[in-house]
Amino acid sequence: MSGTGVDALREELLAACAVPSWADRVLARGPFGSREELRDVADAELAVASEAEVDEALAGHPRIGERHEGAGGATSRREQSAALDARDDVRAAIAEGNVAYEERFGHVYLVRAAGRSAQEMLDLLLERLRHEPADERRVVREQLREITALRLGAPAPDAKEAS
Repeated sequence: MSGTGVDALREELLAACAVPSWADRVLARGPFGSREELRDVADAELAVASEAEVDEALAGHPRIGERHEGAGGATSRREQSAALDARDDVRAAIAEGNVAYEERFGHVYLVRAAGRSAQEMLDLLLERLRHEPADERRVVREQLREITALRLGAPAPDAKEAS
């Protein structure tokens, strides 16, 4: 793959998961013979990501229900369209839940929004607020893996939650 191709792939990886060290590890395992191989390697590298890398990835995600205008904003708005277009009472409950979640766990509530209604995201948020921190961290890692796979072109998973 040419330098330009590698640069473009790195940008795609960073748009999928804003962790440069993870993107570099994925690239180091290339070249990739297929999109599926790329996704498998990306997933394997996320599975062994450090806690600091997970925190870095979380910092790159907007709150559910808030418009994100920065890098990756269009992708985020598309994924969160159900939350962004929800009824006022549901949006208000998500906003309130976001605050409670951040106070409890110290980072944004991360959920694969694609394929989920605003009410589903709210219900999951309220359920996950009851998790112990270690259990919630496992759920966060799985949600990060699902989001990244989708952004790299994987078929959408079933609308279910590993809780």
